[in-house]
Amino acid sequence: MDKIIFTEEFCQPENLHPFTLTRQMQDIRVGILTIRQKWEKMLGLPSFDKKEDDYKDLSRSVTMDEAAAESVCFMIHGNILPTPKLVKAIQMLKDGEFIAAKNGNGIVYRFTKNEIIEKHKIKVGQAVTIKEEIKSIQFPFDIFQLNDWAIRQDFALLTKKRKSQPISKTNKVTKASQVFLEKGAKMENCIINAFTGPVYIGKNAEIMDGSIIRGPFAMGEKACLKMGAKVYGATTVGPYCVAGGEIKNSVLFGYSNKAHDGYLGDSVIGEWCNLGAGTTNSNIKNNASEVKIWTPKGQMNVGIKCGVMMGDYSRTAINTSINTGTVIGVSCNVFGSGLTPKYIPNFSWGSEGVKRYELEKALLDIEDWKHLKGMTLSDDERSVLKFIFDKF
Repeated sequence: MDKIIFTEEFCQPENLHPFTLTRQMQDIRVGILTIRQKWEKMLGLPSFDKKEDDYKDLSRSVTMDEAAAESVCFMIHGNILPTPKLVKAIQMLKDGEFIAAKNGNGIVYRFTKNEIIEKHKIKVGQAVTIKEEIKSIQFPFDIFQLNDWAIRQDFALLTKKRKSQPISKTNKVTKASQVFLEKGAKMENCIINAFTGPVYIGKNAEIMDGSIIRGPFAMGEKACLKMGAKVYGATTVGPYCVAGGEIKNSVLFGYSNKAHDGYLGDSVIGEWCNLGAGTTNSNIKNNASEVKIWTPKGQMNVGIKCGVMMGDYSRTAINTSINTGTVIGVSCNVFGSGLTPKYIPNFSWGSEGVKRYELEKALLDIEDWKHLKGMTLSDDERSVLKFIFDKF
């Protein structure tokens, strides 16, 4: 069977830290789905990851020889977002041909075993240049900046030729045709404005009484929006998340909690995070000047608005005040008085970075948080976290 092979090679995944420390680029959520899920659904093919000879080579990683042994492969850069036009162009490729962006860089390659020259090298022939603008995730802030576009794309993809579950008459809904409830979704006594963008409620998700939502908005499977929540688009509350308070233009990847009052704006929250009650982030400087955030290559200007980029397994104490344009690493326990520093390294204990989380203690705490949602820490997760602890 034909298959998709994702690659991070030439995509500079380090620019997407802290999120690509614990996952491949293609497993980033933007819109309703992850990048991987978008491609699998649009191409109708299973996907695997190209072995890159690093610590993220896990169970679904394959060599090009293994992938192409009996099938055609489409090797896709892991940070590229699919569109109908791009997918159509890919489906017309012949063996050895590739899709090139306007700048000439290849982003999708079709190959069989006949095109493989070396372990990480294939023979390419004709380039097919696509005129459409290529959407890609290159930096963490791209995730929330592209979320409006991505929700609309995913909504069209997921709801095409399908009928929503009935919307209860206890709700006040504007433009009900742009509201879609999956099977088992619950929503009563809420105000929904889909005139500004579509609203998607995933399977068995629940929006509690008194919530006010302005689209575009998306909730994943078994997510929960608590009573009286105020949500502005474009916001994604990923699967199994619990959200509440005030949220604007933010993405919660999955399994994370922002369950209480407090503001979250222009932000990205990884998986298995918890924001303590009253935690609030700043998304604009008090002089309205350009926001700069930390990257592995130094400070970077990101625009007028940028909140917090929080890596997987990190948590904040109650009433934490998060500075404008803050980057929090993987598995941090953030607490302390005043505004947080703009950069909090991986495995920090406290917000000043003067003490490091002990690895075994961090793993035990993560295990406890996972138990709350009926899950456990896998051997692969332990391996990845230990590598990050030792090397980053």
